[in-house]
Amino acid sequence: MRLLLVIKKENVDLEKQVNKLNNFLVLNKSIKAVLTLLILGSFSQIKAQERVPFDQGKKYILADVVLTNKISFNDQTVVTFAGLEKGQEITVPGEQISNAIKKLGKLGLFDEISFYINRIQNDSIYLDLEINELPKLSNVKFVGIKKNKTDALIKDNSLTKSKVVNENLITTTKNYIENKYKKDGYYNTKVNINVIKDTSTINQVNMVVNVDKGEKIKINEINFIGNEKISDRSLRKSMKDTKQKNIFRILKASKFIKEKYKTDLEKVIASYKEQGYRDARILSDSITYNKDKNALFININVEEGNKYYFGNVKFLGNTVYSDQSLGRMLGVKKGETYNGVLLEKRIADKSKPDGEDITNLYQNSGYLFSTVNAVEVKTVNDTIDFEIRVNEGPLAYFNKITVVGNDKTNDRVIYRELRTKPGEKYNKELLIRTIREIGQLGFFDPEAINPDFKNVDAAAGTVDIEYQLVEKGSSQIELQGGYGGGGFIGTVGLSFNNFSARNIFNKEAYKPLPMGDGQKVSLRLQASTYFQTYSMSFSEPWFGQKKPVQFSSSISYSKQFLNNFITQRVDKEKSFNILTLSVGLAKRLTVPDDFFVLSQSVSYQHYDLKNYNTGLFTFGNGASRNFAYTVGLTRNNKGVNPIFPTYGSEFSLSAKLTPPYSLLNGTDYATLGDKEEYKLKNTVERSNQVDANGNTVNIGDYIDAAGNKVFNYQDAAADPAIVDQKKFNWLEYYKIKFKADWYTKVYGKLVLRTLTEFGFLGAYNQDRGIVPFERFYVGGDGLANFAMDGRETVQLRGYPNNSLTPINNNGEQLGATVYNKFSLEMRYPITLKSSASIYALAFLEAGSSYEDFKSYNPFTLNRSAGVGLRVFMPAFGLLGIDFAKGFDALPGQTQPNGWETHFIIGQQF
Repeated sequence: MRLLLVIKKENVDLEKQVNKLNNFLVLNKSIKAVLTLLILGSFSQIKAQERVPFDQGKKYILADVVLTNKISFNDQTVVTFAGLEKGQEITVPGEQISNAIKKLGKLGLFDEISFYINRIQNDSIYLDLEINELPKLSNVKFVGIKKNKTDALIKDNSLTKSKVVNENLITTTKNYIENKYKKDGYYNTKVNINVIKDTSTINQVNMVVNVDKGEKIKINEINFIGNEKISDRSLRKSMKDTKQKNIFRILKASKFIKEKYKTDLEKVIASYKEQGYRDARILSDSITYNKDKNALFININVEEGNKYYFGNVKFLGNTVYSDQSLGRMLGVKKGETYNGVLLEKRIADKSKPDGEDITNLYQNSGYLFSTVNAVEVKTVNDTIDFEIRVNEGPLAYFNKITVVGNDKTNDRVIYRELRTKPGEKYNKELLIRTIREIGQLGFFDPEAINPDFKNVDAAAGTVDIEYQLVEKGSSQIELQGGYGGGGFIGTVGLSFNNFSARNIFNKEAYKPLPMGDGQKVSLRLQASTYFQTYSMSFSEPWFGQKKPVQFSSSISYSKQFLNNFITQRVDKEKSFNILTLSVGLAKRLTVPDDFFVLSQSVSYQHYDLKNYNTGLFTFGNGASRNFAYTVGLTRNNKGVNPIFPTYGSEFSLSAKLTPPYSLLNGTDYATLGDKEEYKLKNTVERSNQVDANGNTVNIGDYIDAAGNKVFNYQDAAADPAIVDQKKFNWLEYYKIKFKADWYTKVYGKLVLRTLTEFGFLGAYNQDRGIVPFERFYVGGDGLANFAMDGRETVQLRGYPNNSLTPINNNGEQLGATVYNKFSLEMRYPITLKSSASIYALAFLEAGSSYEDFKSYNPFTLNRSAGVGLRVFMPAFGLLGIDFAKGFDALPGQTQPNGWETHFIIGQQF
């Protein structure tokens, strides 16, 4: 019979029992002792014939270890992992056996581990190892919650197939689910997990998770006791995440979260400190649950103390900055009400990494190791004197700057954007700016950019920075669609936003395309029932690879058919073809600061009209040419996530100009349509001719130099088509646009976007008039931004596409020469993960367009409001939907427009 050496090790309690026996193990030499041990199962009840001290065990040569029961692992692998080998010398009892049990136990794969002495032969010992393998998970089922919620719970708890099922897994899963629902206000949540053997497989079990959420519990009342100086309402307001029930509150629920409640108690004290009550404290607080009302009641007992004022403020240890400079930044004056919160923020604002405080002043000047502390040195009556103690420390310099995590993007693409250079003085502001610049590339998850400080050496005054990045998909498949202006408008495109042109002939670089140099190539096809556009563009952000000068180029071909806006009828016999070429350069400036970019471009468009007669111009057959120079100035410091900016702004001003042909060609456009002027300057009168019947014809006809008839002298005026053809042979105009876009964090993750836009199309020569091209079309989702005749579509939700654009009596859109737009948009992120970024929004918008500047009235606007949702996925770009109500009537109508649904696919952020 085998001698039992070590009883099964199931948990820590067994180890405690062994320790209580003063580290003695029992080596049983009689069958009676073994039977007693097996029956009683406890060391404390053993009546052994012989006890061997743990540190006086006998040494043996391990001859063999045999697993006595069947498991799914290789026997020898288990023995080897336990640290036991044939031929090794072991002490029985001793540490080798104890350590072997510990090692196997740490695997988490077994719930019982038992060693037995099989036999002892001379100085050799043979051991049996009996272990019970833990079962693995076959399937998991949730009862009591909706099916669409189970996937997240399975993922969060790693309840995957073949997962080892032990007590720890069951306990942690139970606690996670209960805590999750408690955070949502379900404080009576009960979770019961049953494990059922799966008879169809070997050593596998099914897990059934029963979840009883119970009713949601909300905070019914928050009462303050002992407050006289500050009202209950003000104190409740200071608690940002713990709110009592209020039917008028929408954005913040009245649920109780313990961690946030503790933080809010600190904010209550902070509200007292802001008003001078330095000694304010919370004496006690209680949270009671009323079962009848299913609600929580919170009582907070405060002691306010006396009100204090700032006394003398003295700076110590400062040599780099004078007392006066630090005093201005501190902004504290003698005699002012004591404000502990303000004082802390002016010393070091922990809520803003780039805040304007004394600590950042030193950090931005190279003093990485500096510390600034405010110390109360004297209190007389209600006045407190302070010392601001500054320990400047040595200057610090950036030493080694590295980036990790860029699997596709080449190092040089990232390094050229870094503002932190080796050998330069440490600057926290440049560190934050670098994070923004890397995020703006669009190749990495902006929420995961982490500058890791390494090898911080105060003695040497150096610091290494390692930027830890997480690469995300940058190329996109564009599938864009929407209704408006005559039917469905669809777009299919491919955008490769991290392209490498220099590897285009390198076969090994195609994975599936050469990537990593930060260039962008786009191929695009856009079409509807009345137009088609084919375009290709290329841009290089660092043209010449030495300076941040962006080179861009594009080519496109468009074909448009005449469309009646009212009847929505398309006549494909009447077409308008356009070829467009453009090249441009954009340079990052250093003055006033390096957020400014100056862009310049030249473009050429050739318009070919075939039977395309509209109310804008009279010639339906012919050609026009558009050669223009565009200059723009932009300042963009939005950050840090280009998909969901939380701070900063973008301002842009641009002008598109053509040469002033009317000053050079000598044509008097005021008399261009006068027949006498044509008679004298442009035509020759034909002599009377006689036809075959002897009749005189062509009396009074005038022809140009090419022999084409211009008009008949008997007509009222020259042919308008000929006049317009001459006016618009080469387009002459100027176009001014302005845009201002702000992002402000209102509270927590809630961000306010404020936007205003203005555009104006003018003419150098009023006699020549404003061109029928390059006009503005307002209304709708803004998706139909096709470059047919240079037109620009402006988003104004709550109205059909292009519907807020002037039309003539025939229902033809004239296009606007002036427009303005104003927008307020509240955004809240649901998730900002690299795989998918989702945010909700609510907006107010107003805008309009005008036929000319004389009719421009910035207070006559079309208003709308609505809500929406945006989902950004790297492969497909932005997807979204808006529900908007237009409060005003469309042109030519009297009733408000009402509700519109806009699908956003591929729209800008």
